[in-house]
Amino acid sequence: MSGFVEKPEPVEVPGLVHVHTGKVRDLYRDENGDLVMVATDRMSAYDWVLPTEIPDKGRILTQLSLWWFDRLTDLVPHHVLSAEPPAGAPADWAGRTLVCRALDMVPVECVARGYLTGSGLAEYEQTRTVCGLALPEGLVDGSELPSPIFTPATKAAVGEHDENVSYEEVARQVSAETAAQLRQTTLAVYGRARDIARDRGIVLADTKFEFGFAGEELVLADEVLTPDSSRFWPADEWQPGRPQASFDKQFVRDWLSSPASGWDRKGELPPPELPQDIVERTRAKYVEAYERLTGMSWG
Repeated sequence: MSGFVEKPEPVEVPGLVHVHTGKVRDLYRDENGDLVMVATDRMSAYDWVLPTEIPDKGRILTQLSLWWFDRLTDLVPHHVLSAEPPAGAPADWAGRTLVCRALDMVPVECVARGYLTGSGLAEYEQTRTVCGLALPEGLVDGSELPSPIFTPATKAAVGEHDENVSYEEVARQVSAETAAQLRQTTLAVYGRARDIARDRGIVLADTKFEFGFAGEELVLADEVLTPDSSRFWPADEWQPGRPQASFDKQFVRDWLSSPASGWDRKGELPPPELPQDIVERTRAKYVEAYERLTGMSWG
C-alpha cells in the first residue's frame, strides 16, 4: 500500500474548478482556462503522503522556483503568468500560488544527473550503466560523473514510483525530435543551475524537470530546482564513497526507516505522525537551502 494517509478535500474557490490533488500541489483551472497551482506544506516519503506537514514548505518551494525561473528564461520559457492568488482564494494561498499557462505536458520526468547516487547508483552497481548509458568503472556513491547525463523516467501516479527509462524509449513515446529537444534543454538548464549553486557552496547532484508545449514552443513547468525535485549537498561536506548530507527530506526518511518510528515500510499500515523535532529540523533544511541559494533571508 501507499498513497495518501488521509487525502485532503479540495478547497472551494469561486471561479476555480479543482483538477487534481498531487503529493504536494493542488491544481485548479480558472475561468480563463489557466491553471492555478497551489503548493501545500504536505510532505511525501517512500511513496506516501505523510500525515504531518512541514510549516512554510509550500511557500519555500514556490518562492525558490520563481527565483530560478528568473535565472533560466534565456534558456527556456516558463509557464508562470502570475504569483498572485485569485480573488476569493484563502489567505493561506499567499506566497504559495502560481497562475500558469495550460500546456500540453510531456509524459516524461526529465532528470539530469551530474553525480552518482540514488536509483542511478543502484543501477550502476548492477550493470555499470544508468538508463542504458555506460559509465566508467570505479564510481561510488557521490562520485561526480565525467559529464552530466540525461536519465529520463516515467511519471507515476500518487502512491507509485517513477521508473527510469532509456532515451530510446522516450524517443519512441514522444518522437525523436522531441526527445532530443528535451535532452538538450534539460542538460542546459542543469548546467546553468549547477554553476549557480556551486558558486554558493552547494553541489547540485541531480534534478528533475517537467516540460510542456505551448503550440510548438517547449516550456518549463511545475516546480524547478527545489529540495523536493533536486538533490542539493553542502559542497564543503561532499565526500564520495558514502551517503551525502543533503538539503531535503532526509531527516524524514531517516526517522521513518529507524526503529524509533516503529513503522514497517513493507507492511500494510501507513506511516505515523512525525515528531516535532523532525518537523523542525526538516523545515530548517528547506529554509537553509532557500537562503544559501538566493542570498536572501526567509521570513
